[in-house]
Amino acid sequence: MSEYAAVREVVIPELPNYYRGKVRENYDLADGRRIIIATDRLSAFDRAIACIPLKGQVLTQMARFWFERTADICPNHVLAYPDPNVVVGQKLDILPVEVVVRGYLAGTTATSVLTMYKRGQRDIYGVHFPDGLRDNEILPQAILTPTTKAFDGGHDEPLSPQEIVEKGILAKSQWDKVADYALALFARGQALARERGLILVDTKYEFGTDPQGRILLADEIHTPDSSRYWFAKSYPERFEKGEKPESFDKDFVRNWVAARCDPYKEPIPAIPDTLIEQTTQVYVHAFETVTGQAFQPPAVGEDPVARIRGNLAQFF
Repeated sequence: MSEYAAVREVVIPELPNYYRGKVRENYDLADGRRIIIATDRLSAFDRAIACIPLKGQVLTQMARFWFERTADICPNHVLAYPDPNVVVGQKLDILPVEVVVRGYLAGTTATSVLTMYKRGQRDIYGVHFPDGLRDNEILPQAILTPTTKAFDGGHDEPLSPQEIVEKGILAKSQWDKVADYALALFARGQALARERGLILVDTKYEFGTDPQGRILLADEIHTPDSSRYWFAKSYPERFEKGEKPESFDKDFVRNWVAARCDPYKEPIPAIPDTLIEQTTQVYVHAFETVTGQAFQPPAVGEDPVARIRGNLAQFF
């Protein structure tokens, strides 16, 4: 068992307007602020399948690292960090477009450029791709691959920038601002990752508008859950050999479950503690490698939920 207690849920009755997400607890205050608590829940197969101790703290603190290093490029929703697992942000109206920036021909999902390219598509997200590209090859320049959710709550739908404007999903001025922000954020992320011996391959951004109509960066930025990182040193040799690039492999639990059941239809079997601990170690290693900082874990034996509640008492 891990020496650190997992944050499974944080229900605080004294706080108003509770909303439970897949991995976060949210409370909306009357003054327009939102309290976002990152739990250690691991979401996969459309449900929470495990808790990974320290995961919530790692993701909150890594996002903080990046928010602070990109605030000169794009304003963000952050107002305060009252606890290692908590961010207090400005509540935003989230724009109905999720923006993914890609620097390489990579990915495994149905909306990834590599998947679409291998299906024979050459005009993808409004960009023309030549024949002869290889898996995980660097693109001539970073590209935007926006998607929007289907109206029935189904899968993400690929969009071109032209479609976003023509369909009235965003005004042209809004899309132009989002596109400029996303490409500039990605360029900053790639540059800082390069200094750490990493390649920032692709990432997703979520933007929203405040009551004044300003576009702000929301959610998280450049974390292992929203971004793909490869190790720069081994990339050239692995690419030449046609091998998968070396990355932060944190999918032990997902892969273990998928190999033993149909996780969309069958009960999840008991997950070994060793896999949980391995995944915690990967998250901590990712934090320290990306930021260059030592991770500061809680005290062994500390009750993290009691700590979070105490740090949020000021908002009761």
